[in-house]
Amino acid sequence: MSATTEERTTAELMPGVQIPLIGLGTWPMMGENAAAAVSQAITNGYRHIDTAENYANETAVGEGIRRSGIERRQLFLATKFNTQWHSRSRVREAFDNSTRRLGVDYLDLFLVHWPNPAQGQFVEACEGLQQLMEDGCIRAWGVSNFKPAHLQRVQAAGIPVPLNQIQVDPEHGQPEQLAYHREHGILTAAYSPLGRNGGFLSHPAITGPATDLGKTPAQIVLRWHIQHGRAAIPKSANKQRQRENLDVFNFALTQPQITAINALETGTPPRLDSDTYFH
Repeated sequence: MSATTEERTTAELMPGVQIPLIGLGTWPMMGENAAAAVSQAITNGYRHIDTAENYANETAVGEGIRRSGIERRQLFLATKFNTQWHSRSRVREAFDNSTRRLGVDYLDLFLVHWPNPAQGQFVEACEGLQQLMEDGCIRAWGVSNFKPAHLQRVQAAGIPVPLNQIQVDPEHGQPEQLAYHREHGILTAAYSPLGRNGGFLSHPAITGPATDLGKTPAQIVLRWHIQHGRAAIPKSANKQRQRENLDVFNFALTQPQITAINALETGTPPRLDSDTYFH
């Protein structure tokens, strides 16, 4: 493929709803650090901000949004709710709580954070989200950390899942999970897209293209995500790295370069097992 400065920086999440492909992750930033990072990111050009009830920073994220001076309609704002709200009616309570903390009156994307299959109510949570969308409270909904078995249960209830936010990086490629997403038209959003220890950023499969293209290793990995059709949500409070993370739409990786990065896959599962971990 060829990349130009006119390349699309968004993907269609559902009709009429575009999600920016690079978002700002905000965990584990808190308080003034979170507010300052969000305001700075918006100034740097970010239009997709990701937070969660469990990050305990929604109030700070909302402050950062207000401090930036951006118009609400120009921003794509996503948050997630915990398992205590997993019922049709209580999802609305979760929405009310999050919008109050954020200081907004609607959400662009609202996610079930973890399925908690032992509780057995995540399908009801998705039904509640679908109702919120039909009522005009949210523009789109999705899930996070759902395995194919969890997604199948939602789909069996007649509810197509628009998006699943999961851990993906070159060493944790989750090929079977992503194949399921492709088969069922589920958009993937990658959290921790640059990994947690960054060890693979020094691998020749990444440093080679970085040298050839005059980009940083992190930019190469984010570009790898984008060319695979994923949204990516890296966390950074550093002004220069924020700008670099957005600057990934004016170059392209070749198929051999993508294949070499794909080969870094270790088969290691995600850090947390969503069959047992939840909050």
